[in-house]
Amino acid sequence: MHHEELASLQRPRYGSIVDDERISAEEMDERRRQNIAYEYLCHLEEAKRWMEVCLEEELPPTTELEEGLRNGVYLAKLAKFFAPNVVSDKKIYDVEQARYKRSGLHFRHTDNTVQWLRAMESIGLPKIFYPETTDVYDRKNIPRMIYCIHALSLYLFKLGLAPQIQDLLGKVDFTEEEISNMRKELEKYGIQMPSFSKIGGILASELSVDEAALHAAVIAINEAIERRRAEQTIATLRNPNAMLLNVDEELAQDYQNELFEAKRRKESNARLKNGTISEEERDVYEELLTQAEIQGNINKINIHIALVQVNEAIDRQDEVALMAGLNRPALSLFEVLPQNSSWYLLQLCDSKEQKMQIAGVPNMLDKSEIQKEVSVANAEAEAHKLRIIAVGHINEAIDQGNPEKTLEALLLPTAKLQDVRPVNARHYQDVLYHAKAQKCKESQDESELLWLDEIQKGISDANNNIKEAAILAVGTSMINKSLEKGDSQPILMLLQSKFGLRVIPECAETYFRNLSEAKNLKTVEGSNESPWIKFVMKNMYDYYYNAETEEGTCVAPEGVVPKTSWLTGEEIQSIVGQVTADYNREQLWLANESLIVQLQARARGFLVRKNYQERKAYLQNQEPSAIKIQAFWKGFKQRKSYVDRLNVLQGNVAAIVKIQSWVKMWLAKRAYRKRLQYFKDHNDEIVKIQAFLRANKAREDYRILIGAENPPLTVLRKFAYLLDQSDLDFQEELEVTRLREEVVTKIRSNQQLEKDLNLMDIKIGLLVKNRITLQDVVLHSKKLNKKSKSQLEEMVMVDKQGIKGLSKERRKKLEAYQHLFYLLQTNPMYLAKLIFQMPQNKSTKFMDTVIFTLYNYASNQREEYLLLKLFKTALEEEINSKVDQIQDIVTGNPTVIKMVVSFNRGARGQNTLRQLLAPVVKEIMEDKSLIINTSPVNVYKSWVNQLEMQSGEASKLPYDVTTEQALTHTEVVNKLESSIQSLRAVTDKVLTSIFSSLNMMPYGMRYIAKVLKSSLHEKFPDATEDELLKIVGNLLYYRYMNPAIVAPDGFDIIDMTAGGQIHPDQRRNLGCVAKVLQHAASNKLFEGESEHLSSMNTYLSQTYQKFRNFFQAACDVPEPEEKFNIDEYSDMVTLSKPVIYISIEEIINTHSLLLEHQDAIAAEPNDLLNELLEGLGPVPDVESFLGEGAVDPNDPNRESTLTQLAKTEISLSLTSKYELREGEDQDLKSLMIKTKRLIVDVIRTQPGDTLLEILETPATAQQESEHLKLVEKRAILNSKTPEKMKPSQSIFEDGQLPIEQKKRKIQRNLRTLEQAGLVSSATKYQEIINEIAKDIRNQRRYRHHRKAELVKLQQTLNALNSKTAFYEEQINYYNTYIKTCLDNLTRKNSRRSIKLDGKEEVKGSKKLKQVSLKYTAARLHEKGVILEIEDLQTNQFKNVMFDITPGEEVGDFEIKAKFLGVEMEKVQLHFQDLLQMQYEGVAVMKMFDKAKVNVNLLIFLLNKKFYGK
Repeated sequence: MHHEELASLQRPRYGSIVDDERISAEEMDERRRQNIAYEYLCHLEEAKRWMEVCLEEELPPTTELEEGLRNGVYLAKLAKFFAPNVVSDKKIYDVEQARYKRSGLHFRHTDNTVQWLRAMESIGLPKIFYPETTDVYDRKNIPRMIYCIHALSLYLFKLGLAPQIQDLLGKVDFTEEEISNMRKELEKYGIQMPSFSKIGGILASELSVDEAALHAAVIAINEAIERRRAEQTIATLRNPNAMLLNVDEELAQDYQNELFEAKRRKESNARLKNGTISEEERDVYEELLTQAEIQGNINKINIHIALVQVNEAIDRQDEVALMAGLNRPALSLFEVLPQNSSWYLLQLCDSKEQKMQIAGVPNMLDKSEIQKEVSVANAEAEAHKLRIIAVGHINEAIDQGNPEKTLEALLLPTAKLQDVRPVNARHYQDVLYHAKAQKCKESQDESELLWLDEIQKGISDANNNIKEAAILAVGTSMINKSLEKGDSQPILMLLQSKFGLRVIPECAETYFRNLSEAKNLKTVEGSNESPWIKFVMKNMYDYYYNAETEEGTCVAPEGVVPKTSWLTGEEIQSIVGQVTADYNREQLWLANESLIVQLQARARGFLVRKNYQERKAYLQNQEPSAIKIQAFWKGFKQRKSYVDRLNVLQGNVAAIVKIQSWVKMWLAKRAYRKRLQYFKDHNDEIVKIQAFLRANKAREDYRILIGAENPPLTVLRKFAYLLDQSDLDFQEELEVTRLREEVVTKIRSNQQLEKDLNLMDIKIGLLVKNRITLQDVVLHSKKLNKKSKSQLEEMVMVDKQGIKGLSKERRKKLEAYQHLFYLLQTNPMYLAKLIFQMPQNKSTKFMDTVIFTLYNYASNQREEYLLLKLFKTALEEEINSKVDQIQDIVTGNPTVIKMVVSFNRGARGQNTLRQLLAPVVKEIMEDKSLIINTSPVNVYKSWVNQLEMQSGEASKLPYDVTTEQALTHTEVVNKLESSIQSLRAVTDKVLTSIFSSLNMMPYGMRYIAKVLKSSLHEKFPDATEDELLKIVGNLLYYRYMNPAIVAPDGFDIIDMTAGGQIHPDQRRNLGCVAKVLQHAASNKLFEGESEHLSSMNTYLSQTYQKFRNFFQAACDVPEPEEKFNIDEYSDMVTLSKPVIYISIEEIINTHSLLLEHQDAIAAEPNDLLNELLEGLGPVPDVESFLGEGAVDPNDPNRESTLTQLAKTEISLSLTSKYELREGEDQDLKSLMIKTKRLIVDVIRTQPGDTLLEILETPATAQQESEHLKLVEKRAILNSKTPEKMKPSQSIFEDGQLPIEQKKRKIQRNLRTLEQAGLVSSATKYQEIINEIAKDIRNQRRYRHHRKAELVKLQQTLNALNSKTAFYEEQINYYNTYIKTCLDNLTRKNSRRSIKLDGKEEVKGSKKLKQVSLKYTAARLHEKGVILEIEDLQTNQFKNVMFDITPGEEVGDFEIKAKFLGVEMEKVQLHFQDLLQMQYEGVAVMKMFDKAKVNVNLLIFLLNKKFYGK
């Protein structure tokens, strides 16, 4: 048989049709019988596995199980498992089945089955399940027995006495042969198969309860389990009608989990059975848990909790907790006695430790193991009590001194003493009495008792004593008898076996002779001796041995005199030992003869050494005399040798000196060559070591320079050269200046080109709609071409005008403008106030031209820093003055927000949006299969069109339907759902691109978002974080990113050729994505008209959380000071002065605006701006600005020439008017800078540990010379430096001073700085040393930033050139289009004639009427254009008049507001701005900062009145 568990695979049953074949009724019946056999085999396997778990032993295979159960042994063992008080091992017949295996079944085997039936009766299993004895023994109905086992398992599970039986139907495999054999077996006996699936219902109905109430309670429990609410489940479990026991409310969640899993398993098994059980046989409890199963699972949890408590108590050695756990009703343990708690703890601890050692890991004891150990502990405790009683009887008998009573006590069964021999009773009494006396003596307590182990030891010692004495007695007797007979043969053997002596065979005769002699000495003739021999055991106990009867006893025989003529055992041992020792000694001498000789030799050597030591001692005593003799003789010999050698040397002095010099030279050369060769062999290593040491020292010095709080002067001196400006520095500065000039010029050129091209788009669009004449378009085209060429020529050929290029008398005026623009650039408060003082139309133009020009479009870090400061100041000003509600930021379209978004979208040609969105937008556009349409009406119409195209017939469906009608069609819903899925997938791609590109987002956008959030939070402290983040999202996504997604061609996201357009499907796809992202960013769900998209609301909420985190992260940026490393000294230490490129017209306009709003932006009389404006005087016109003679007064085109000159750009080198001038030392900051320069010059030439030491120590001539070389080198370098980058004259002159004069000037400056508190002589002027170190660090950072700026400017210029090329391509395209129009008009002989000189003849032409429209606010309110006017009631609207007048440019309108005929305000309105707001979904806008206007209705009104739409 082959078994295999397939937990997850559902296989077809026998009797089910798994294909489309047609089978006959006979085949169907055959399959049904096969299926019944298979199911019965599954039930056999279930019963087998359950019994194996309970009995903890292996049963016969499934196909042999029926035969194996007939003898009832396994059934009786099962009865012993669940009813041990009814069935024990003794009551089981043939428990090991030896009789059964030998001769088969015996009638007594039926007793086992009867025991099983009685055990089931004792626990209360209903008798309806019981089989007959003959059903088992005679195999009349084995399925009935298996059925009973299944019922028993469920009943025991309910009682908590056994695990739940498994359901293996469809989960095990049997071979075809096994199934066929079982089918034949069932058919042979004609057995009706019981319904195993109805056991639970029958068991419930057989118990004496209210069946209806029980059934209802069980149904309620199953329903509560399904709802997975633990509190409901526990309430239903505690229903009295459920008849459930031991329900613990604290385990409610555990019950819920266990019952839910059990119900799931039962439902799964029921689904497997549904194919084979008919509707009539199906039971309601096939998928529901029965009352027994519920009780079983409750018991399972209770048992588990109780087992955990018991095991934890065992681990903690907690006896009280252990007893509490053992007494829990869930465990149902038998005979748990409180008095045996310590025995339980000891026994269970030992058992758990053994189990852990066997398994290798900590394991819990299960219920059966605990019950077993409890029973063992009870038995041991009872035995222990009985042993205590027996010990008392034994000690009492020992004290009485009666050997018979002592023996009787020792033989008590409860004592469980081993090897107690009645014949040794007397010796037991003596030994135990002596042991007890010894114990009392040691403890000094007469009441001390011997314990069992001591008694057992005494018995064992007594037995050994008697055994040893008996052996010795037998040996003594046999030796004495041999001696009497004169037989020496057995002597040797007896000595070895009886006495255990080590004897030597060669000494056998000696043994016999000596023993005989000793015995003869003890023999007395005529003595009357008895056969008894007396021995003394352990020197204290007597033992008597009868040599004739070979009887031994510890009791002295009455009237008997012991034999004294025989040798005793001790005597025999002594004689034999003496003989053996003599023999061994003799053999030892013979075997070690050589060693003896050596010993003698050593003795002689000792004597000789002794004599030598005596002689030596004599000489040592006479040592002074001996030394004198030896010294005299040695001195004589040495003097003689010295005199001879001295005579030789004195005779050869010259030769000796020569030899010494040669030898010394040779040694020195050898050492030098060796060292030199070593260096040559390790040249690379030496270079590396030197480089490492130098680099390590340099790194350490630089680390000290940048990291130490007070870097030492010695370290600073090493890096002072870094402050010098090299040729490369000047070249890079010039290159940066040149590139910055080109970038700014190119930006302004491109902006003008883009503006003219947009106007050209409008004019062509109006031409197509017959709103203007072709002549207007032609004139604008000529202007566009002319402007493009002139700008190109100007950029290439014209030298930008600066201070040097103007007349001398105008130079002072221009310097004043440089001071003015420097103040405006570095103090953002002036421009911020000026922006809000101007009308909205003027402020926008002013920002687009003057402000961005003033900051060079943030082309370097300094200008970006200052521009961000302006944005911050203006935004805070606008929020504080114009924002009344937090939503005004969204609806009011703030000026600063527009300016920030416009600037960061690509004002510098660096379109970050392109990098961020281009890949994903291009992917969406290139996906030709992607069609997203979320309009049900459009989807419906395309579907109807498709049907008509496919069928070739007109559809009967209506073409015009509402959204609700369209959604009634399944095809529309399916297509819409498909579009939604595609939309979600595409939106996820865009989201991934946005969220992963946080670091690519411009710092300026993120910083303004941070300022916006913090400013709003400061003004509206009650606003929630979500409200603030929605405003941030409106800036970062809706205003910055969303338009670029909707119209990527309009924001340079994708490359478009001139005349190219985005396909409507692509536009619609991008629009849908933008719509979803817009809703997600603002957490706005699809409702109302977009109800059909409500399935995406969950997605929107999830995406909003991602957006929320993104907006929070976007606001987490450092302040500009930290980002750009800018501080108050930055402008003073930079190599070149800031330069801007601005037209004369912009200078004049800025001057005019400042004077116009001077009171508002500089209210204080002593404000610096007032002083500068006073110095400038009135606003000049173009001619007075340039000076007389700039334009010929007689020139007929004088006005156009002046207009052209007004647009001429000049460069202004911005400087502060209040910098340090010659002879002035009041500016401490400039004085600090000068002093630092002088100190650097001094310390580079003259070393020293401290600045004071250097200043007080005169310079040497060499140091003066080095300083002079440094000064000359600097003068040469200064002569080559461009004028813009040269330092001030005073700084240059200071640098040319001699070193000693520099020292004196340094000392004077230091005293001034010390008086101001900037430095201190107490610290040896460490403060100024720290400032120099800071300058060195900043110089390094500045060079790095400059290199990065060069790369950035070059990239920007390349992008701008590409954009210029694109605009020129568009101009060419428009020229081609206009030429085609002219050609068409010529061919068609149009009535309208167009002349190239700009004049035209018009017949019937329509021009835009320059007529203003007048409406009262009440009329506009009726039309819905005006929604409300702040501080004005509706009934007063009739007093307010609005004049709408078209401007000179197409699409421009001027709107004036009059109250009671008095003109109040006016505003410029651009039609393109209205269309942009409509496109961006802005429904309401503010006008005059008071009137709220409906954007859509205003557009409709303008179209109707001015464009005839």
